Amino acid sequence: METSHQAHHTEESLDNLHSGFHHMQAAHCENGVTTALLKHYGIHKLTEPLVFGIGSGLFYIQLPFMKVNGGPAISFRTMPGLIFKRTCTALGVPVTRKKYTSPQKAMQELDERLAQGKPTACQVGVFYLTYFPKEYRFHFNAHNLIVVDKQGDNYIISDPIMETLVSMTSYELQRVRFAKGAFAPRGQMYYPGDNLTEATDEQIRNGIIKGIKRNCRDMLLIPGSFAGAKGIAYTGRQIKKWKNKLGDDKARAYLAQLVRMQEEIGTGGGGFRFIYGAFLQQAHAYLPIDELLDVSQQITVTGDKWRGAAIQAAGIYKGRLGSQADYDDMGNRLIEIAELEKKAFKNLQNTIKKAKSLV
Repeated sequence: METSHQAHHTEESLDNLHSGFHHMQAAHCENGVTTALLKHYGIHKLTEPLVFGIGSGLFYIQLPFMKVNGGPAISFRTMPGLIFKRTCTALGVPVTRKKYTSPQKAMQELDERLAQGKPTACQVGVFYLTYFPKEYRFHFNAHNLIVVDKQGDNYIISDPIMETLVSMTSYELQRVRFAKGAFAPRGQMYYPGDNLTEATDEQIRNGIIKGIKRNCRDMLLIPGSFAGAKGIAYTGRQIKKWKNKLGDDKARAYLAQLVRMQEEIGTGGGGFRFIYGAFLQQAHAYLPIDELLDVSQQITVTGDKWRGAAIQAAGIYKGRLGSQADYDDMGNRLIEIAELEKKAFKNLQNTIKKAKSLV
């Protein structure tokens, strides 16, 4: 049942927050939550791109036997929760993560932290987020936000996708914390330790090196044909078959799902490729290897190509295009991107080997 209460933007609550939390808007929810939460607890050096890169956030996978919202299960990023966990591990920050079977216990333990003035992150479902525009609401359960404070029955929320703080009632927040379906959040909440020591340049440098090595592995070395650069080529080959195999309506819906995962879920555009390009630029300040800037440019080019593919896909699912040749064009775009990303990550793999001499 939809509740009639609509969560509202709540700038007036800013002055009343006893936690002293500073809201930050970000391109992607988990990057934004990680950056803002670590900043609140004492680590100020990290930016959103650095968090994404240290957390090895860039990825591609199509799970062929799984459907999400009736379309292909495609992701452009690593598994939910790993960006936060890996970044904290790199900086020696302790992490607590809890899941619940009891909604009452989940809300009670959140309330206890808020009563101590401790902002806490939650993984939630998007579909019932009352402050999201309706066109952005669908069954996606890997969204992240920070619960900052509680005032009466209202929770003050810092959602990195939003410009300002927003609020939800206890009913609304419990509902999204216990959304059903794929990757059901099960009331999940997580937070770093208190009173953290500022990260050292050495910790950040080592985190960058480890993050890059892991990302090269994920994009180049996972066995099978569904993940990394090989996974992109796999989807490209599949797209060429969709029109005949699925029929026009379903094929269009599949393409719409691909674009949604690529452009709309707080990816910073181009399936996170632009954020990763920015990470490699910022990494250069800690690892002055000029080839990092070259690879940054290569990854940014693939982001542009992903954008071009999204425009082609939109032409098909909005009905302006639709011939087999249009699907072939779309598939070939992804096959080209796969080759470019394979080359970029091989270059990155070779580049990061030089880092040993700098550490």
